[in-house]
Amino acid sequence: MRSARIFVGDELSAAGFQLCGVSARVPTPGDETDCFEQALKEAQLVLVGSRCAKAIAPAVLDAGLTLLSPLVMVVPDWDGTPRASDPANRVRRVLGLEP
Repeated sequence: MRSARIFVGDELSAAGFQLCGVSARVPTPGDETDCFEQALKEAQLVLVGSRCAKAIAPAVLDAGLTLLSPLVMVVPDWDGTPRASDPANRVRRVLGLEP
C-alpha cells in the first residue's frame, strides 16, 4: 500500500511536515537520489526540499517531476530557500519581486 505523502529533505523541515501528518525521510549526504527514488515507489505525493532536490541526480529529478503519479513537488526549505533552477524564481528576481 502506498503512503499518501512523503517529504524528502532536511531534518528541520521534515519535523514540520511530520507535525502535519506527512511521512518524512531525511537522507544522508550522497543518498538523496536513492531516497527520492524509493519515495516515488511508496507515495502518491512526494515533496522534496530545495536543497535536497539540488543533490538529486538531475535526470532522476526531472523524470520524477514529469510523472503524473506520484505527483512530485519541490518545496522551499525551512528558511525559504527556493529551487535555484526554477525559471519562475529567476523571473521574479529579475523583475525585483524577490531578493
